[in-house]
Amino acid sequence: MICTSIQNKTYEEILELLPRLEMAEIRLDRCPLGDSEIEELFAQTDIPLVATCRGGGRSFAAAQDDRGAARDDKPNTGNDGVSWAEAERRLTIAVTAGARFADLEIEAPSDFSRRFQKLCRECGTELIRSHHDFVGTPDDRGLQMALARCFRYGADIAKIVTTCHNEDDARRISSLYSLVIEDIDSLQGRLIAFGMGAAGRETRIGCLRRGAPFTYATLNSNEATAPGQPVVSDLSKLIYGNIKPLELKGLRMPASKSFAQRAILAAALAQGSSHLSDYSPCDDSEAAIRAAEALGAKVTRNGSTLIIKGIGDINKPLGLQSLDVGESGLLARLSIPVLSAINGQPFRIEGHGTLPRRPMNSAAAIMAAFGVLLNNAGEENPAEGKREIHVPLTVRGNLIPGNAEVSGSGGSQLISGLLMALPLCSKDSSLHVTDPKSIPYMYITLDVLRHFGISTRSEMEGDAELLEAEDWSGCSGISFKVRGGQRYRSADFGIESDWSAASNFLVAGAIFGSVELEGMDMTSIQADIAIVDVLVEAGALVSQLDDGTLCVRRAPLEGFSIDLNNAPDLFPIVAVLSAFCAGESRIAGLGRLAGKESDRAAAVLGMLQQMGVEAEARGDELVVQGETLVGRLLGDRMLHGGKYSSHHDHRMAMALSVASLGADGPIDIDDTACVSKSFPDFFDTFGTKNKG
Repeated sequence: MICTSIQNKTYEEILELLPRLEMAEIRLDRCPLGDSEIEELFAQTDIPLVATCRGGGRSFAAAQDDRGAARDDKPNTGNDGVSWAEAERRLTIAVTAGARFADLEIEAPSDFSRRFQKLCRECGTELIRSHHDFVGTPDDRGLQMALARCFRYGADIAKIVTTCHNEDDARRISSLYSLVIEDIDSLQGRLIAFGMGAAGRETRIGCLRRGAPFTYATLNSNEATAPGQPVVSDLSKLIYGNIKPLELKGLRMPASKSFAQRAILAAALAQGSSHLSDYSPCDDSEAAIRAAEALGAKVTRNGSTLIIKGIGDINKPLGLQSLDVGESGLLARLSIPVLSAINGQPFRIEGHGTLPRRPMNSAAAIMAAFGVLLNNAGEENPAEGKREIHVPLTVRGNLIPGNAEVSGSGGSQLISGLLMALPLCSKDSSLHVTDPKSIPYMYITLDVLRHFGISTRSEMEGDAELLEAEDWSGCSGISFKVRGGQRYRSADFGIESDWSAASNFLVAGAIFGSVELEGMDMTSIQADIAIVDVLVEAGALVSQLDDGTLCVRRAPLEGFSIDLNNAPDLFPIVAVLSAFCAGESRIAGLGRLAGKESDRAAAVLGMLQQMGVEAEARGDELVVQGETLVGRLLGDRMLHGGKYSSHHDHRMAMALSVASLGADGPIDIDDTACVSKSFPDFFDTFGTKNKG
């Protein structure tokens, strides 16, 4: 990215400039800004800002005179610097207000340096420790010592800038990118090294090619803050050519099918008519409507509102012989316990598409704990030890309330079905889930049940400190207390917008430009709201407008570590994000992917490797070596275009479409119709021409 240095501008002039820039460095020692203006400026989140305030009481130009440097190519300093105390005061205001980056030169006094490092850590500001040489370029050893010193004194990003008098100077400053630094995994995204002066011009753009998170430019040639600093408009043309940044505004995401399917089934069981607003159709949710009608509910539509008259009386056995769940694994797992509680006779679960190939992990063992037997259709007496169940399957036995301990390692969907079914039984039940996965989805179920008058108590076990911080990775078990003899009551409420769908657009904005989504609930308990945490961890600019609009904008992206065991549907699009983050990213949760619409773990790894991204599976983690979009552009290392398979997986198809924006040629996806499972209008909304 291009960071434009701004000096000698008033607060109003800076605000007018910022919307035209990718990111900006605000020279607090050279701009006439009051304290409140500094605070307001860095509290804005439209673009990433670097707070810089050179201290020591003398300008660099004055320092040049002291050292006998030539003055014919000096920077426009504007003043003679500020004291270290004043520099600390101004920088502290900026960081406390929310500066994304803060630049502190390596010569800063040690006590100031220690205080400022601590402040930056507390405020989440990335600290740039900068070393400047306005006279020349040291030898290799001198450069290496300067780099090591920056990291020793707290640098998140080291900035080494020297004066280049010839090609050899330029070669030496560029060679820093090939160093291996002790305790530093990779210099990708962590080093900005270039030369000033005419001989260093190529290094200012070459540093991006080698892994710098950004480089510096000036608004115009008369306002350069260092010799040889390029003009931002010229540098932008060199990097991006005619490529325009992505800009998507005013988008609304479809209804969450996780919420919709649970609500539709609950409404079908309720006494009276329920009104579910903000519904948008997709294959899985439409399958839930057909299932509700098969149970005897009556479903009508009024625009985006579903009106469902439930069956109410569950004391009379339904007597269904079979239920078709379409291609929805969730609907299958919800229906098995619910029908076992109210159907009164054996039944079959039928399915289509990829569903018959997807194992119903742990389903037989969990249902057996409540007196219900599952078998693959046509295998009424399965071989000893054969417990992997697939649709179509047969279900025998009535759900028996009681106490049971079950493993949640296979996922949350069947447990959600039990939470919907057990309240309908005559007696109370206790369900203890060990090794829970996809925890948020269990609480989505409880939230939907609450709307329909069903009460269930739950208690998490595990690391108290993590649980208090709402970090569900610390949860080792959940106990549910379910009161029997409850009845569903009709309910009226809106269905949340889908964070799974939103994740694709938000990642696209973080890599390629900007995206604004309307109607997203930032207090949602949907698992895939975790995409916000992922983007923040990667360094994207995430904000919310006063009207609730969620905004994500491009910023320097860096490697991240995240655990997606509770949000496995994010894996494909987060893998694409990691390909454009400088350095190494680690994404945990591979083991949760085998039973999805495809063998999603293998599909994601194969996609990245085909695109030319260095990636491998290490145990439960996907490890990706990424680089920034600008680094890929300048190094001719864009993702490889060509023919790709979605493996008939809607999440893969959407992730491939986002990846196509950063490819060196068209990405031809073999099956894009699969997006109808969750988001039929995805390609129209995304604006891509690739529809298979």
